[in-house]
Amino acid sequence: MGRLYDQMKMDLELKNYSPKTVSCYLHWMLQFVRHYGRSPVEMGDEEIRNYLHHLIKVKEVSQSSINQAYSAMKFFYATTLEREWNCTKIPRIKNSKKLPIVLSMEEVEALLGCIDNLKHRAILTTIYSGGLRVGEATRLKISHLDSKRMTIRVEDGKGSKDRYTLLGHRTLALLRDYWRAYRPDEWLFPGAKPGEPISVSSVQSVFKKALDKAGIHKKASVHTLRHSFATHLLESGTDLYHIQRLLGHTTANTTSVYLHISGKDIARVRSPIDLLKEQPGR
Repeated sequence: MGRLYDQMKMDLELKNYSPKTVSCYLHWMLQFVRHYGRSPVEMGDEEIRNYLHHLIKVKEVSQSSINQAYSAMKFFYATTLEREWNCTKIPRIKNSKKLPIVLSMEEVEALLGCIDNLKHRAILTTIYSGGLRVGEATRLKISHLDSKRMTIRVEDGKGSKDRYTLLGHRTLALLRDYWRAYRPDEWLFPGAKPGEPISVSSVQSVFKKALDKAGIHKKASVHTLRHSFATHLLESGTDLYHIQRLLGHTTANTTSVYLHISGKDIARVRSPIDLLKEQPGR
């Protein structure tokens, strides 16, 4: 793409997109251009439609990846080239309504309890304690912890937003033990490379090993701890408004998914089978 690549990159950065999103959008535009071997200026609606259909039917890529490709091309044509984007002719894929995996409180306890490494247990506990995204946890600094207000300051979260979330008392006690043992300087959880935080992949590896060791067979990821945090808060009586603020969700619609996975109200409902009169002799 050459000059157009640089122009799109600048447009994304001027709109304050995160480095991760910038990289993702540029990646998909390069894939689109390489697929046809032509300049994107020469292409339009039909090529975009055919490429998205190719990703769905031939490549069988995930729904999230298709949406990323769609957003990348829409940004390029609508913003960088200042062309009209025909939403009718280029429809966005319909999102499937999949509920997130959630661990019970007992499973979370078992997961964290089976981790022998103090640093590893500290970071996963912090993620669950504050409902953090894994990238937010890896970028935490010691200065982000406020033991007087019992809060964690999350800086430059998703959408470049800052927020405060919870610092549990058990988490604080664990972090103090961790600090005395490791003496981190700037980053709360430093990585192998000097001056850099722990990598996301390292945390994911730690979680996977802990999941196996705890004997939990759910298809869980580190992000499951964030889902579990929100669900357990809801089940303990916290209202959706406060959960939304703690998670950093822009709209309540995103947070409302936890209404569908919480057992708080389901437990009060009796199955109709239990309302039937038991038949004699059974």
